[in-house]
Amino acid sequence: MSVNLVKIIGAGLAGSEAALVLANAGVKVKLYEMRPKKQTLVHNTGNAAELVCSNSFKSTKKNSAAGMLKAELAALDSPLYKIALQTKIDAGMALAVDRDLFSKAVTELIEDSDNIELVREEAKGLNPKELTIIASGPLTSDNLSDSLQKITGDEELAFYDAAAPIVMADSIDTNIIFSQDRYDEGSGDYLNAPMNKSEYTKFIEALISAKCVIKKDFETKDLFQACQPVEEVAKSGFDAPRYGAMKPVGLTDPRTGKRPYAVVQLRAENKEKTAYNLVGFQTNLTFSEQKCIFRMIPGLENAEFARYGVMHRNTFINAPKLLNTNLKLKGTNIYVAGQLSGTEGYLEAVRSGHQAALSILGCEVPPQETAFGALLDYATNPDTKNYQPMHVNFGIVPPIKEKNKKLRYEKYASRGAAAMEDYVRKIRTTN
Repeated sequence: MSVNLVKIIGAGLAGSEAALVLANAGVKVKLYEMRPKKQTLVHNTGNAAELVCSNSFKSTKKNSAAGMLKAELAALDSPLYKIALQTKIDAGMALAVDRDLFSKAVTELIEDSDNIELVREEAKGLNPKELTIIASGPLTSDNLSDSLQKITGDEELAFYDAAAPIVMADSIDTNIIFSQDRYDEGSGDYLNAPMNKSEYTKFIEALISAKCVIKKDFETKDLFQACQPVEEVAKSGFDAPRYGAMKPVGLTDPRTGKRPYAVVQLRAENKEKTAYNLVGFQTNLTFSEQKCIFRMIPGLENAEFARYGVMHRNTFINAPKLLNTNLKLKGTNIYVAGQLSGTEGYLEAVRSGHQAALSILGCEVPPQETAFGALLDYATNPDTKNYQPMHVNFGIVPPIKEKNKKLRYEKYASRGAAAMEDYVRKIRTTN
């Protein structure tokens, strides 16, 4: 595909990766980054790809979704993944980097490219007809947010995460948790974890006393006007959750033949029903507290979490409604990459930036059997409801019937590697 110039907004992980991929393909890029002239509340430098939270890129285990994603980036010859390997520090079975060396190396690579013009100013508006990748991240400026909102519609741009935890289906104890809709209206789409009064009391006491993530000043204004975390509901009154998300009305525990004292409902996260969302359990608890306390729920004692709950400032679009599978904003010439599209995670952002660049170059999207292909399908599938940011995990890949979890994960990885090999061969033939 013949492309002369691409405008990229945001020199974070996604924008930097997209710029370098396009530049390496001979495409001229205008990369806009408002820092350091206009800083966000979390960045410290004007460097590209500055890591503002953890310096970890997660597990390197081959038979994990995070490990699969790294293998896919390596197969694609990802510029930022190469730099991550060059700047890595000891971190056991995880890939962690020296954050300063990493961002400086990315910045130098961008500045040294003859095909990239780094523009140090805020991009305040979007032209739907101009070939653009917007990768401005979770703290997109107000001016740019306003412009994007005019294009997408007032209801299609979120300014916070309020995501409940997701657990893997095969870690749920179905001897305790039962399938039933309230008053048997429906086809049993919900799973229900019943609690007696003693179990509920202990759970609420633990929930109230649990350690929460400390919210930053810029997060607090919008967050609680929109959605109360489950622990805050519990603090408002002992029975408050029982009259809200944990109400047991219309349900019968098949073990007792009676209505439970309280219930936690789980809703399928995908059509294959390999992962379930804890309904109404958006939370600001630390991940370690979530793991401990939510395993107090009967039937979730051995729960494996595909995603923990989060509540923080995060601008993202309603991707299933607005994006085509190639990350293109419907009806425009704008591609959306990184956390703005709702792909959560450092290397997920890198990979989405890479994919946006490939899409502009005319390449097809990766198959669902790959880690990012599964995430892309989840994020752009109109059937995905109540969309919240997601990272790669085995709960969203096409399932394989294998009871042994270790063997199943090995099969996911080997199947994904084969699919990725075919994909890379195709796109290299195309270009």
